[in-house]
Amino acid sequence: VLARYPDVTQKLRRQSLFSFNAPVEVDVYGYNLDDLQETASRVAAEMVMIDGLRDVRPGMVPGSPEVRVSFDRDKLNRYGLTLSDVSETVRGKVRGTVASRIRERERHIDIRVLNEDEQRNTLQAVQDLIIAERAGIPITLSSVAATSVERGPSEIHRLGRKRVAIVTANLAGRDLGSVSREIESRLRILSLPANISVSLGGQNEEMQKSFRSLQMAILLAVFLVYLVMAAQFESFVHPVIIMFTVPLALIGAVYGLKATGTALSVITVIGAIMLAGIVVNNGIVLVDRINKLRRRLGLYESVLQAGQERLRPIVMTTATTVLGLLPMALGLGEGAELRAPLAVTVISGLLLATLLTLVVVPVVYTLITPGAEAPAGVRRRAVAGVRLTGSTVRGES
Repeated sequence: VLARYPDVTQKLRRQSLFSFNAPVEVDVYGYNLDDLQETASRVAAEMVMIDGLRDVRPGMVPGSPEVRVSFDRDKLNRYGLTLSDVSETVRGKVRGTVASRIRERERHIDIRVLNEDEQRNTLQAVQDLIIAERAGIPITLSSVAATSVERGPSEIHRLGRKRVAIVTANLAGRDLGSVSREIESRLRILSLPANISVSLGGQNEEMQKSFRSLQMAILLAVFLVYLVMAAQFESFVHPVIIMFTVPLALIGAVYGLKATGTALSVITVIGAIMLAGIVVNNGIVLVDRINKLRRRLGLYESVLQAGQERLRPIVMTTATTVLGLLPMALGLGEGAELRAPLAVTVISGLLLATLLTLVVVPVVYTLITPGAEAPAGVRRRAVAGVRLTGSTVRGES
């Protein structure tokens, strides 16, 4: 609608109710405002060419016209003047000096002394301001400084006590990680002034901080799971066997995210933490059954029989978990797009881990655990039972 009116200038801004950063922010650091503005414009021009970025805005917006005064230090020294004294004099003549205050009830009102409007409202009037006298001769501002009308920045931002111009943009159709990598590659080949530096901020910086904290959470979760299993099995070896299911689950989660086109995010990392606690259940069930069968059977017979007996419980447990998370993974319901990556991570990791647990855990168990075979008579009776009945002899739990 606004496009019908050529004289109307439109500007889209994010809602500022909360202090969330923009999805993409590039921080341009420097002291010189002109260099900051020029570099921010160049960075914004590079970001406009990146597919998936919308509403690219340079960090420094020109403000209202202002009079800029550039002092000549040699001329100041010639007249015996200091920069601070002259600046204070000009400020007092233009903005006024508080001579006194009057009190009206609970308010204090300043009384300012300043030049008349016609002596300060034009550029020529500012140039003709008398800043000092020497031997009875007035010295005007134009004698020691050059004045011009320019547009300064509307506001000056600082991060870490440094001047900064923040170039912002929104995402459209691409994930934050891939866009951030492309921005970083473009910034590396961008020639910058010696006193200017750039860095990627915004939600990408927040995501990196979250990943670093969640990495510690994953390690802590795996360690706590190991301690619980070590106490349960009264062994430091058997929990290691079960923990082999965790990397298998993570491999499945990575393939699932890639197959569904789901971007790596904080939600997916949280799903990986949940997955580490879920997948060990199948390994616990299998290893616990093997340990019980080894009381009367040999190592290999115990592994084979435990795999047959625990196949159905493991498959049923996995199926119920996957079916329960399936509606979330399909994105059904309001706000499901935020929860879907978590469900995709858990489902894909759990499916692959379940399939490989029935193979990898028995193999690792036979390699790590000392294989004390059962007595020959018991072994012969077990084998004979299989040959005669065609079924597996089931041991007592």
